[in-house]
Amino acid sequence: MKLWESYHIPSTTSEALALLERYQGQARVVAGGTDLLVEAKAETHAPFVALIDITRIPELMSLEVSANEVIIGAGATHAQIVKHPVLASRATCLVESCGVVGGPQVRNVATLGGNVAHALPAADGTTSLIALDAQAEVIIEGQRRWLPLKELFLGPGKSALNPARDLLVRFRLALCGTRQASAFKRIMRPQGVALPILGCAAWVELDETGQHFASARVSIAPIGPTPARASEVEAQLVGQPTDEATIERVAHWAQAALHPRTSKYRATADYRREMIGVLLRRTLGLAVERARTGQAIPQGVGL
Repeated sequence: MKLWESYHIPSTTSEALALLERYQGQARVVAGGTDLLVEAKAETHAPFVALIDITRIPELMSLEVSANEVIIGAGATHAQIVKHPVLASRATCLVESCGVVGGPQVRNVATLGGNVAHALPAADGTTSLIALDAQAEVIIEGQRRWLPLKELFLGPGKSALNPARDLLVRFRLALCGTRQASAFKRIMRPQGVALPILGCAAWVELDETGQHFASARVSIAPIGPTPARASEVEAQLVGQPTDEATIERVAHWAQAALHPRTSKYRATADYRREMIGVLLRRTLGLAVERARTGQAIPQGVGL
C-alpha cells in the first residue's frame, strides 16, 4: 500500500506552513518518523497525500545554550541531546530520559518534538521537560508564541496542536544553577519493549546551607491522562531537611496520595503505586546529591 503521494523538504517554517495549508489537512510533518510511520501503516489510517520533512529547517534543528537557559529545536534528536555536555551537567534529567528512549538507531532519528507532539502521557522526554518547567514555541493558526509545555496536552494522544496546520518549533528551559540539580529514573517491562511502567523526573533547589529543600519540581508519568507536575509531592518537600527521613516520608505519602490505574500493557495499580515510592527515593536522593556536590554525571544513558 502506498502511504503518501508527495514528499517535501522545506528550508523555512514559512515554507512548511504554506505546504500544510496547500494540502488542506492531507499532509503531515515528519522528522524522525518513528511514531508517524507506525501510525501511517495502521490499517485504520487513511494514506497521507504528502509528508513535509522539517529536518532542513535550521531553527527546528538548533540547540542554543546561553548562560542560564537552553533553546532546543523540536527536530533535535534524542542522540543529540544525550551527547551535549552542557545538558548532561545542567539539565541532567532530560539527558537521562532521552538516553533510554528505544535503542541507538531510534535515538539517532527520533526527535524531542515528536516525543511531545504525539501527546502521550508516558513519553520519557516529556516527563523531564515538565519537571524542568519547559516552555514550547509553537505556530498555531499562523500565530507564533511561547506556551507552558503542559498546555499542549489535552488527553492521551490529544494535542493542542493540529498536525495538519500547526507547527511545534522549539523548547526553552532554564539550566540548573548553584545548588540546583535534576534526575530521571524509570521502571519498564523487561521483555525488551521500551514501555515504561512509570517514569519520574525530579528537579530540586537547596537552601544556602544545602540542608533543606528550597524548591522542588516532580513529574511522575503516566498517572493521569496528561503529563503533569506532582504539586502535592513538591509541597511536602519545600522547607524540609534533605535527608533520607524526609525522602522516605514523602515517598510513603505519595504512594497513598497518587492513584495510578491498572494497565494491561504496564502493570497493576498496586504494583505501580509501589513503584512511585521506589522512583521518588531514587530520583530525589540522586538530585539532592548532585545539587550538593555540583557534579552531575547522567546514569543509564545509551550513547
